[in-house]
Amino acid sequence: MKAVVMNGTGGPEQLEFVERPDPVAAPGQALIEVAFAGVNFMDIGVRHGMAWTDIPNPKILGVEGVGRILEVGEGVEDFRPGQRVAWVYAPGSYAEKIVIPTASLVPVPDLIEDRVAASVMMQGITASHFATDFYPIQPGDIAFVHAVAGGVGLLLTQIIKLRGGTVIGRVSSGEKTVLAKEHGADHVIVDRDGHFVEETLRLTHGEGVHVVYDGSGPATFRGSLDVLRRSGTFCWYGPVLGGPGPLDIMSLPRSIKIGYAVFFDHIHTSDLLRENAAQLFAWLSEGKLKVHPGGEYRLADTAKAHADMASRKTTGKLLLIP
Repeated sequence: MKAVVMNGTGGPEQLEFVERPDPVAAPGQALIEVAFAGVNFMDIGVRHGMAWTDIPNPKILGVEGVGRILEVGEGVEDFRPGQRVAWVYAPGSYAEKIVIPTASLVPVPDLIEDRVAASVMMQGITASHFATDFYPIQPGDIAFVHAVAGGVGLLLTQIIKLRGGTVIGRVSSGEKTVLAKEHGADHVIVDRDGHFVEETLRLTHGEGVHVVYDGSGPATFRGSLDVLRRSGTFCWYGPVLGGPGPLDIMSLPRSIKIGYAVFFDHIHTSDLLRENAAQLFAWLSEGKLKVHPGGEYRLADTAKAHADMASRKTTGKLLLIP
């Protein structure tokens, strides 16, 4: 089979399109033909040496995708050959075939297209647990969403609106404003340099927002603190761009609450994974949630997909087609 491996730590030039032996399903696993694989900032973090350091190079990148089961291993009773499935956090997804424990698989309803299913597993479930668990949005809440035109941002905006919230979003360029508003953002601030505080406070009549969702790295950390109202909640995520450094808890203003939202702390069982995925698929089927395609690349062009994502010029979800 064809796959994309990382040969060493560094830039996109470390990625190579290679031939690898076909994997074989062991007991409790399924062998899947990959239809689409998702590209995520996590993959760039792995390439930079921020994760998977215990796995020797060359290693196949990618953790998310959708496909059809070719065969199942011994003892598998809940899935069958020919069934369409999706997954997230399954290492080795940048390939034509992958073997995954069936506990990590989600059945895909007939009404959901492959590319749609592949687009919502990582970013959709992440957005869902941000807005329903880490900080459950209530009607009337005002949320500030960084990178609102990105894959997580667009889905998070829609889920906040489904729960009755108001969204103030931040984008890096004016051309992303229309896209953000088409997906439900009530207000969009164009800002590349972290100067979003004054406008946010104006929009909230000086009160600030109930919650900030910030995956934009250290550059926006101080501003995110400043736009929170009393007892507001700061949802920090996305380790690829680095953390804010040491914090003095007694320096935090206005009795705010701050936390680092981690996928596996919220989606820590197979049941939770399937429940969250089923809710996303239901919203999609009902037309309450839509996915913005950010670009599709051949598997052989994975390095370009990584470069485009790192440029911060893309919107929506990037997918690879094996």
